[in-house]
Amino acid sequence: MTEIPTLTSNPAATTQSAAGKNSALGKDQFLKLFVAQLQHQDPMNPMQDSDFMGQMASFSTLEQVSNLASENAKTNAIGLLGRTVTYKGKDGADQTGAVEKVSTVDGKPSLTVGGTAGVDPSSISQIA
Repeated sequence: MTEIPTLTSNPAATTQSAAGKNSALGKDQFLKLFVAQLQHQDPMNPMQDSDFMGQMASFSTLEQVSNLASENAKTNAIGLLGRTVTYKGKDGADQTGAVEKVSTVDGKPSLTVGGTAGVDPSSISQIA
């Protein structure tokens, strides 16, 4: 049986492989897929207005949910200010200290705990 080579010039195939890396369809992948769909639609049977509006509504919802999740993570991190937390350090050992500062790095919250900057809030195992 002959193996069929993959086409890398197809934007949908590129989007498909990018989505496979993340295993979730993000905003950029969704938009690329949507544009590829518009570019490669059948001119004799174009996308209906209702289908187009439905996909735009899905994209808008995806973006708003993503923004809400980001803001929720920041709010939760701010709630840790002044609290004593135990977290896994970069060496894998448990560290304990008071949360002194909350900052945002690449859109994600980052804590300063007991003078140690760059603590990921997801590494916290205990809050006192």
